[in-house]
Order: sequence, then structure tokens, then C-alpha cells
Amino acid sequence: MIRARVRVSIAAVVFALAAAAAVAGVPVTPGAASAAQGGLGGDEARTSIDKGVRFLLSKQNADGSWGTSTVESLYETHYSNASFYAWKLAGGALSTMTLMKVDETPERRKALDLALKYLLDAPRPRRGNDWDVDNNWAALYMFVALVEAARDPRFQGPEWKPKIDAAGAEYYRHLEANQEPLGGWGYYEGPVLSQRPTWGTSFSTACVVPALVEARDIGWPVDSKVIDKAIDYVRKCALPSGAYEYDLQPIPRINGGEHINDVKGSLGRIQTCNWALFEAGVNTVTLDKIRQGIAWFFEHHKFLDVARLKPIPHEAYYANAGYFYFFGHYHAARAINALPEAEREPLHRQLRAHLVKAQWQDGSSVDFPGSFYVYTASTSFSVLALEAGLHPERFERVRNPAAPRAK
Repeated sequence: MIRARVRVSIAAVVFALAAAAAVAGVPVTPGAASAAQGGLGGDEARTSIDKGVRFLLSKQNADGSWGTSTVESLYETHYSNASFYAWKLAGGALSTMTLMKVDETPERRKALDLALKYLLDAPRPRRGNDWDVDNNWAALYMFVALVEAARDPRFQGPEWKPKIDAAGAEYYRHLEANQEPLGGWGYYEGPVLSQRPTWGTSFSTACVVPALVEARDIGWPVDSKVIDKAIDYVRKCALPSGAYEYDLQPIPRINGGEHINDVKGSLGRIQTCNWALFEAGVNTVTLDKIRQGIAWFFEHHKFLDVARLKPIPHEAYYANAGYFYFFGHYHAARAINALPEAEREPLHRQLRAHLVKAQWQDGSSVDFPGSFYVYTASTSFSVLALEAGLHPERFERVRNPAAPRAK
């Protein structure tokens, strides 16, 4: 059974949608459909990036964080209290990564320093209850953000580097302690209630694999066995169709019809998992496999379009959920950048159109009605995807040729 959030009353859904519309306004691009067909160039991307960054700067709290640690949507009243702090921290980690990648100005640098200081000082989120393990989302993206900070030339001084290394080690220990027995990471408990969670997903595992590899390569104390188990988990989720399972099952959950593990239900996961395995050196993920995954992403993009802003998880065709949208587009940008340089720009043009059409007048992006962390995460993923098309060099990993590689 697909793990989804508990359904809410029709009244709550209507309220959440009305609130989301009131906050967001209306889409910024009235000619979205035609723009998506023709693609968008670098100028449009830079305009969208500037609007997105302005939104993030305008919503940053005085302490450097974004959002709150309390429920802000009727949708999410069934989650543990701890989850809202975890999501706030995860959204803040993504916003911090965004400020690291965009062009620097004095205002942006001040916001970046404040954001990173908040992340370094903030307590690590704890598990909320028996079934709610959403603190893993904070751990995953805090670790990714800290790896980014660890290799950023601006943060190599004595006032930054020791704290970044210490926080990175703390979040690595969290990942090591919460890696489920099959090798993945998830955000709910599995079939057995345990201190070590017993359920993971392909995409939450894949999103951290390249950062784990890079952390080991830059000298952080990361156990290669943890990386290998995570890589193996994602690799075992790969289906003969080219799709990736939502979560690893001994017998894949496919039925030949409309299913989440069909290619059309796996459009975002395909990009995330292909990129992660390719970056980890898995030789079964070839450039042709990446090309095919990206081709499917654009060919079947309507299934992501129709799911965006749906208020109930997995209610759209092929069980797509709204929150697949910007997560999937960011990882599509990373997958595109794995291809030879000559192939990238036409694909980024297509991707930009799908990002810009979903941006609101205030510069924000959102794909799922919920608390404010959805706005910070969606906006950050969108800006990061656009930046990856303009400045791929800002996303290149540190590679250690002597380090062990996946087979």
C-alpha cells in the first residue's frame, strides 16, 4: 500500500487551498503553455532566479531561519509536533544551499551567513513518535547542505570550518543510526516498530548518496559500508521498465496498469535515482539511460502538471503527488548536467519553461498546499534547478580518484 498522508475532510481541503491561493497570488507567466513548448533561455531563468531569491530573502527570520516550528495547515494536524521543526530545518537547509549557488551580493551574503549560522547552532531534530520519522528529512538535507558548505571557499576559515565539520559528523551519525536494514532512509516507520526505522524510499535515499560519496572523498569519517548499502538499496529499486520503485519490495509492486511504479508514476524518481547512481559511479547507469529518463520526463510531463497543487498525496494519475514536482525538476537538472555539454542547453530550455510557469507573482513556488516549509523547499528547488542550467560548475563535486567506487 502506498504510504501517504492521512486524508482530511473536504472542508479542510477547501480551507487549505484557499489559504494557499491567498498567499501565492496568481502565476507569473500567462503564456505558460506556449512557453513550455518552446522553452526558455538564460535571461528568463535569471529573472526567475532573482524573483525567487527576493522571496526567500523577504521571508527569512531574524535568526536566519525560515518558517516556524508549528503547524500552519489543517492538513498536517496528525503529524507529531517534532515534525514541524524538522521540516523547518530541512527547508532552511535547502534555502541555504540556494544562497550558496546564486550570484553573490552583499545582501545575499549577509543572509547566507545568517542562515548557515542558524543551521550550525540549531539542535538536531528528534524523532516525533512511533510512526513519524520526518526528522530524517532534516538529517538528509542538513547533511547535503553541510557538505556543500564544507567545500565552499567562503567557509574555510576558523570561524566556520570546525563547526561545519562537527555538524556534518553529527548528522552523519544520525544517518548511520537511522539507515534501515535494507540500506535506505525514509520518513515513516515500517512493518516493525524499532529504534532503527524499518522503511525507506528510493528517492529519499538517492538524494543523499552523492553527498555521502563526496563527504568521504573530502576526508569526513564516513563508512563506505553505509554508502554501499544505500547505493545497493537504490540500485535494487530499479525496474526493467526503466522506472524505480517507490520503496524496495522483494516482489515489485507493479500491475501492468496505472501504478506509481510505472514510468509515468516514477518521472521524478527516475531523475533522482539515475543521477545519484551515476554520481556514485554505478556502471549500469549509462548516459543513454540518463537520456531516456530525461526524455520520459518531458514526454509524460503532463502527469506532473496535473498533480501539482493537488491537496491529497498520490491522488493524481499514476499516484503522482504534488510534492514530486520541484524535487523532480531539481534532480532532472542535475541529471541533464551529467550529459555532455553540447546536449544540455536544449534540455535546460525545456526544463526552465516548466519551472517559470509555476512561479507565483511574489517569486515563490509551491507544489503542495501545506505549512511554510513547502514554499521554502519548492522555491529553493526551483532556483537551484535554474542555476544548474546557467552555472553547472557551481554544482560539480569534489572527486577523489583514490577513493573506492561503486561497481
